[in-house]
Amino acid sequence: MANSVKILEVSHVAPLQDSSSNSHAKFTLQLTFLDTFCLKFHPGEFLFFYSLTDPNPSSFASILSTLKHSLSLTLLSFLPLAGNLTWPPHSQKPFLLYKPGDAVSLTFAESDADFDHVSSKHVRQAIDTRPLVPNLTISDAEASVMALQITLFPSIGFCIGIAFHHAAIDGTSLTMFLKSWAHYTRSREEKNSTSILPTDLSPFYDRTVIKDPSGLDILYLNRWLEKTVSSNKGNSCCFEFWSELKLPSNLVRQDFDLSPGNVEKLRKMVLIRLENTAKLHLSTFVLVCAYIVVCLVKAKGNSRESKSNIYLVLNADYRARLDPPVLENYFGNCIGSHLVTLEEAECMELQDGLAIVAEKIGEVIKGLENGVLEGVEKRLSNWGSLGGGAQVIGVSGSYRFGLYSLDFGWGKPKKMEITSIDRNGAFSMAESRDGSGGVEIGLVLKKHEMELFGSLFHEGPEDYSTA
Repeated sequence: MANSVKILEVSHVAPLQDSSSNSHAKFTLQLTFLDTFCLKFHPGEFLFFYSLTDPNPSSFASILSTLKHSLSLTLLSFLPLAGNLTWPPHSQKPFLLYKPGDAVSLTFAESDADFDHVSSKHVRQAIDTRPLVPNLTISDAEASVMALQITLFPSIGFCIGIAFHHAAIDGTSLTMFLKSWAHYTRSREEKNSTSILPTDLSPFYDRTVIKDPSGLDILYLNRWLEKTVSSNKGNSCCFEFWSELKLPSNLVRQDFDLSPGNVEKLRKMVLIRLENTAKLHLSTFVLVCAYIVVCLVKAKGNSRESKSNIYLVLNADYRARLDPPVLENYFGNCIGSHLVTLEEAECMELQDGLAIVAEKIGEVIKGLENGVLEGVEKRLSNWGSLGGGAQVIGVSGSYRFGLYSLDFGWGKPKKMEITSIDRNGAFSMAESRDGSGGVEIGLVLKKHEMELFGSLFHEGPEDYSTA
């Protein structure tokens, strides 16, 4: 499906300038070891599709103007997002720097694509939404932290696209920014004069709460540089990403839903197959991850030449798990990656595999209660030792983010998409749009793999309910 996107304007939105604002001063934010761990990760990329209630062009012009103004106001509280990741020769490591005049790139575009198609859940080409995603700017000296794109589908809807550098923020911090932007936009639409963010949306910047007596920040930094060709700070390799994959044209994207009732059926499927269930950790997250992994491995299994271990990468939020805990509104990365090692053979039987995988995921998550930083110095090197033939599956997003509540004043999104899963081998997770408490899962696979995955996915809970 060939879609044309026409760039109409590229502007730069700076934090609001007034006599009382802090946008006139430099703002520096050091990277912690939780940030440098993510230095070379591919950017996070999200899309939010909104339907237009008024097809009049002047109506959308008003929306665009409001979004720009509220973005400028929001950036006053999120100065690092308007700045850059930089690494001067005199500095031991990169850091985030905002200086007066810095701004976020905002692209305004127009698309002739079928809005209902690209914002649907059914099978569509993965490349269809790529033109809606903005690009970060990377040079020898610095890398932008965030870029935005607003794409109009005339008379029907529009899309807000965002790309962000993973060394700067995690999903929780991104969600805080997006909800703050929506808060200011909605207040302007409702003619609410207040410009004060709620406490839970006001970023907390104190880096001293992340303790690093062992110098893990530099350890991770050096290991990344060893992996990516050059350790010369003057070389742009410092800001290039670990894997610049060209998106194959044969990949498709599709979304699936698991209702609370489906999740309960999965729970019963697990409990009936395991003997010692007293200490099982069977949260919704565990059950959904286990089910997706089993269906995914089975769908890919027939086309894989080599049989090897499967590695599931879980990103755990550390804010409440560190000692002492970190505030929920901490800005930056406060997550860590934990591997669940699985044998491919144990995933090939759908219902037995579900129980085995759920038990293993639950054990890893329950183990976080004993401390999240155990073995933290070896995590990057452990990744490098997985081997080229290993199948690595990640999880992007969270149903706890509540991104379907992102209402800028024109209603919640028709659809949200984590576009970057087309590059990193992950599946995405979000809350169901209907507010039922279910989970929406996004996948990017080859077409025949997606067809097999779909048949396996729908077989599970339904099959158990008729057993």
